[in-house]
This record gives sequence, structure tokens and C-alpha cells, in this order.
Amino acid sequence: MFAVLSAARKRLRLPRFARGAAATLGLIALAACEPVQIGGVGGGTGPRINTSRPVPVALLVPKSDAGAGAVARALENAARLAVADLDGVQIDLRVYDTAGNAATAAAQAQQAVDAGAKIILGPLFGEAANAVGVQVADDNVNVLSFSNNPSIAGGNVFVLGPTFRNTADRLMGFAARQGKQSVTVVYPDNVEGQFGKGAIEAAAGANGVRVVAAEGFDFSQQGVIAAMPRIAAAARQSDAVFLTSNAAGALPLLVQLLPENGISPDATQYIGLARWDVPAQTLSLPGVQGGWFALPDQTRTANFASRYQGAYGTAPHPLAGLGFDGIAAIGALVGAGKSDALTATALTQSSGFQGTGGIFRLRADGTNERALAVATVRDNKVVILDPAPNRFGTAGF
Repeated sequence: MFAVLSAARKRLRLPRFARGAAATLGLIALAACEPVQIGGVGGGTGPRINTSRPVPVALLVPKSDAGAGAVARALENAARLAVADLDGVQIDLRVYDTAGNAATAAAQAQQAVDAGAKIILGPLFGEAANAVGVQVADDNVNVLSFSNNPSIAGGNVFVLGPTFRNTADRLMGFAARQGKQSVTVVYPDNVEGQFGKGAIEAAAGANGVRVVAAEGFDFSQQGVIAAMPRIAAAARQSDAVFLTSNAAGALPLLVQLLPENGISPDATQYIGLARWDVPAQTLSLPGVQGGWFALPDQTRTANFASRYQGAYGTAPHPLAGLGFDGIAAIGALVGAGKSDALTATALTQSSGFQGTGGIFRLRADGTNERALAVATVRDNKVVILDPAPNRFGTAGF
């Protein structure tokens, strides 16, 4: 068991294996939680283009941001890999540095549009995407952001990042089909936790599953320990306990303390909103054995990783696939040869697109749907229970 911190307000001390993942997971959290404003007011229909000529596409990434430079390079590499893949489609990819700053991102977006960009891919962080959407709305240009924050989606701003709601829908739908009728939600009382809690509650309602309780905890070891009696009391009345935390947060402590407080994973289904295979050492935690979590199509993910490794000599950053997906979607639409290829109507076509982790589509509200598999952990290994669907309108959506 983790040593109890002397100060209750201190952040959770990560197990050694989780610390290496913290930077990546934290970046995803920032992309999820920074902004609160609604972006993309006005505009959003999109420009007309000439598909017989190279289509200017602006890629906005934080190249000079010390904390995000690695993911910026990966996103650009993946986007260029996708451009090279396009058959008969000409994309003029122009890269702009946002420096990880919202004001800079907005200025760079305006510069890109003034130079002829017909669509913007990026930026990474939600606050910057919000600023870019507002900046170019009057120019009738759409924005495909790498953020996963649904609060900035809408109007001319779309988010490509996997959303909590999409993951929660997949898992709650699967749970309902397995006969689970009630759930307790467990979340850290911070912005990311509130996002996760809301997504799970909405997904439960959409799938006819009763939320027995939503139990928050202060983001500290002492906070988890203090909240455990009420978490356990609620979980005893539930078929499942849905945890929003990841391995870089409270997950290791929660899956240790829940069984110690009488919530056996053999009797109560553990479900995770985060990936439980990242980092791989998470799979060795006793408390995650038999739990459910969601992940993209691993065959397609591995294929992309192999191609990226072959092209650049290194493994892709976990977010790199978003750069590839954005160009793949743009290329597929431009390849149809229609002048309205980059309008909101075209971007939200119901058939969707093929991405690095399976099929995905953009919704009219600016969010997205992505195909996900449901997995469990057996003997410290990932086992797929329900594969990612390969078309929309089937079970899993």
C-alpha cells in the first residue's frame, strides 16, 4: 500500500512505473480540460475549393513549446505520412507554430487563412483551438482540433481527440448488454474528474443504467482514503463501479483499497474510463484483473506504429495518430472531387473515415464518434471481449 502523505492536500505519489507515463497522460488531460468557453461562433459552413489544384491545409502545432515539442513533431510527422499516402489527391501542407499559446495560435491561424488555407488542422490544446475557431469564423474556415474537449466543439470547431463521452458510451452500452443495471461513479474532484463523471452519468442515462452514486475524492492519497468508506458503501449497492482515474493518478490506489474495503472485483464489475494497458505495467495490478476498459482497434494501431517507425526511426507519440487521421479525412473528402469537400456538411458525413485506430466520424455538434473495442485483463494480459465495430450503425455505437 502507498505510504500515506503527511499533508492531505499533496498530490498522489505515483508508483514508479507510472511516472514515465505521467507527462503523456498529463498532456492529454490539458488538452481535455483547459478551456471552458464555447468556440466557433458564427461561420462553420466552409469554403469552396478547387480539387484539381493542391488544397492548402494549415497545420497548427506547438513546435517551440518546450513541454509539447515532442508531440508537435509527432503530429507533423504523422500528417506528412498521411499526405504521402494520398492517391491522386494533392495537399499543400503548411505548418505554423502556435508556441502552445492561444493568442499566438489565433494570430497564426489568421496568417494561414490570409495565405489561402482552406481548413485548419490543430491546434493541440483546447484553449488555443477555441481562440482559433473564433478568429477564423468570419473567414468561413473550419478547424479540426487535436483537443478532446467537448466544451470547445461547435460552430466551425471540431475535436479529433477521443472524448470521455465516446468511451463512456461504449463501455456503458456493453455493460447494459451484459445485464449491468446500476453503477457507482468514482472520480477525483478536479476538472478532469468532473468531465469524466459527467460523461459517465450521461452514458448511463442513455443506456438505461441507474447511477447509484457519484463519489468524488480530493486528489491526494489521504483524500482517496478518506472517501473510501462512502465509495465502498455505494459500490455495495451497485452492479459495477466506474473509475475515471488513470495509472498516473489514483487508479493504483483505488484498485487496491476497493477490495480491501469489501468490494471484490469478482462480485462487482470494475470499469475504467482510462486505458488500463498504458503503461503496460498497469496490467500487473491485482485490482485490474477482470476489469473492463476501452481501446482502439489494436491491429490498425499497430500497423500505423510500424509504418511510422519505418519512416522516422522511432515509435509514434500516443497522440500522433490524430495528425494522420485529420489528413486522411481531408484527403478522402477532397478525393471525391467536390468543391464543397471541406464544408461542415461534408466533414460530418455519416459514413465517416478510416483512421489509425479504426473508423471515426465527426458529429454536427463538433464532437466525434470513434470505434472502440472493449477489453479486460486476464493474467496480466489484455483480452478483447468485444472487437471495435468496422462500420457505423452496428453494436458498439
